[in-house]
Amino acid sequence: MDFLRRMMAGRYGSDQLNNALLLIGLVLLVIEWITGWRWMSAFVLALLLLCYFRMFSRNIQVRYAENQRFLRWWGPIGTRLRNARLRFQDRKTHRYFKCPNCKQHLRVPRGRGKINITCPHCHQSFIRKS
Repeated sequence: MDFLRRMMAGRYGSDQLNNALLLIGLVLLVIEWITGWRWMSAFVLALLLLCYFRMFSRNIQVRYAENQRFLRWWGPIGTRLRNARLRFQDRKTHRYFKCPNCKQHLRVPRGRGKINITCPHCHQSFIRKS
């Protein structure tokens, strides 16, 4: 374990971009196994080599900047995916409505009949069946 610690000293290591590249590589590997497309192994190998290059790189500032660009691109997508997952988990207990005035998403308990919903953002009131 001490050998690994000494070897990685001064190197960048892994980050979210590396994790995404590895996940894409695994998905491509599964697609290759299912479809039998052997030419895809070149892309998987290239992704693995890129991951290892980034991980063992000593140019920490450049790798950090790459990761920040990836996170700026992935941020809105990841937020949408997380929100969709939470809405799916809440589907039996809550309903979601969009405010007609400011388009804010509002969560209300399910099964209350017709209720008056007041948007906390713009204070617009509207009636919906929950």
